[in-house]
Amino acid sequence: MEGVKIYGLCLERLRHQITKAKERAERAALHEGDHILLECYNTGELDDIIDILELYDVVDRTFLEVGEKLEDLAYTVSELTRERVMFNYTDEGHLGLYLALNREAVVPGHQGVLAG
Repeated sequence: MEGVKIYGLCLERLRHQITKAKERAERAALHEGDHILLECYNTGELDDIIDILELYDVVDRTFLEVGEKLEDLAYTVSELTRERVMFNYTDEGHLGLYLALNREAVVPGHQGVLAG
């Protein structure tokens, strides 16, 4: 994957978090289709998300465009880590990065990142 941008995500940190999350999942006996929160950014505010993840090449600072950028970013990270990761809001309304323990799993209520 030439020219890949992973913005404000640290691939090495994510690999470590994925390993630890899988260990926790095995101990907790999570069922197929479950997901685990890897990172929470403690905000749902658009400008904060852009700054935290360094999405400075987003032209229109809209939830739609940032959501599309996050979906692309999750796909890229998934390819690089060989794991399925996705962005979505936590129950508290903060953006989070999730690991799907099953490649077909989706985060409950996932209707596209930042769908509003």
